[in-house]
Amino acid sequence: MFFVIGTVIVSVSVVGGYLAGGGHLDVLWQPLEFVIIFGAGLGGFVIANPKSVVVEGLKAPLTLIKGARHKKPAYLELLGVLYAVFKLAKTKGDLALEPHLDSPRDSALFQKFPSFIADHHSVEFLCDYLRLLTLGASNAHEVEAVIDEELEQHEHHSHEAASAVQTVADALPALGIVAAVLGVIHTMGSITEPPEVLGHLIGAALVGTFSGVLASYGFVGPMALAMIKIADADARYLQCIKTGLVAHMQGYAPQVSVEFARKSLPGNVRPTFIELEEWVQNLPSD
Repeated sequence: MFFVIGTVIVSVSVVGGYLAGGGHLDVLWQPLEFVIIFGAGLGGFVIANPKSVVVEGLKAPLTLIKGARHKKPAYLELLGVLYAVFKLAKTKGDLALEPHLDSPRDSALFQKFPSFIADHHSVEFLCDYLRLLTLGASNAHEVEAVIDEELEQHEHHSHEAASAVQTVADALPALGIVAAVLGVIHTMGSITEPPEVLGHLIGAALVGTFSGVLASYGFVGPMALAMIKIADADARYLQCIKTGLVAHMQGYAPQVSVEFARKSLPGNVRPTFIELEEWVQNLPSD
C-alpha cells in the first residue's frame, strides 16, 4: 500500500510541478528515450545476475505492494506453535516430536496452526532444528551458532535481489546521459532545421537525463531500500523461532521460552503478554 502511495506522490509532485510551471506534457513523452534507458538497464540487470535473482527482482513491485509477509496475527500464531511444541517436548520428551517432523502438514500438532503450515520455509527451519533435538543435540550454544550461520546465509540470499535493483538504480542516471547524448547526436544531424524543430529535438534529448535521474532517485532506489526492509522484517520470523528454541534447549519452561521469543519481536508486531497468555490457554488440546 505505501509503495503505491509513494509512487503516486512522486509522480504527482514531479508532473504537477512541471505543469504548474507552464510545461507541456507531450514533450516528456519520448518512447525511444525510455527504450534506451530502461532497455539498457534491464539488459545490464539480466547480464549481472543469475536467473533466481532476475526473477525475484522483476517481482519486486508485487512484493512491495504485498509488504512483509508476517503481521502481528502471524507472530501470535507462531508463538502458539512454539508453545505447543515445547510443551509436548517437556511433558513427553524430545523424541515425542519425531512423528510430527517428517510430515508436518499431516501432523495434528501443526494442523492447528494453518498460517504457520502455509510458510514452507519456516516449517522446514523449525522442524530441522527440532529434529536435531530428537537426535540428541543438547548444547544450546553450539546449536545457536549453527542457527546464526544459517540466518546469515538467509540474509545474504534475501538481500541479493535488492542489491541488484540498487545497482540498476545507480546506473540509470548514467544511462539517461547516454540517451541524452544520442539525442544530441540526432539533433546535430538536423542542425539545418528551423529553431522550433531544433528546440523540440534538444528538449527530447534532455528528457533522457531527466528520466534516468527521476527513475533512479524517485522509484528504483527507494524500491531497493524497501525490499531490504521487507526482507529484514521477514527474517525476524526466523529470529523469533531461534530465540524460543535456544531458550527451550537451555531448560526453561514452555511459558518462559515463548516469552523470550515474544520479547525478541519489535513492538509493531509483538503481541502483549496478556494476548499471548489468552491465545495459548485457548489452544485446542491434543
